[in-house]
Amino acid sequence: MQPIETIEVETAEVGCDGGGGALGHPLVYLTLGREGRVDCPYCSRRYVLKKGAKTGTHGH
Repeated sequence: MQPIETIEVETAEVGCDGGGGALGHPLVYLTLGREGRVDCPYCSRRYVLKKGAKTGTHGH
């Protein structure tokens, strides 16, 4: 299934509420996987790590 929308983010954790309004859904917090992306299970929005962004989750 193709994502409805792709959103670039600069953090490894994102909150998604489907954009609010009548088309929204409950707020969920998602963590990007090793591949640097995650799809929302409610609305299928895809969150991808912005090129060059440092999440601080690797190399500790």
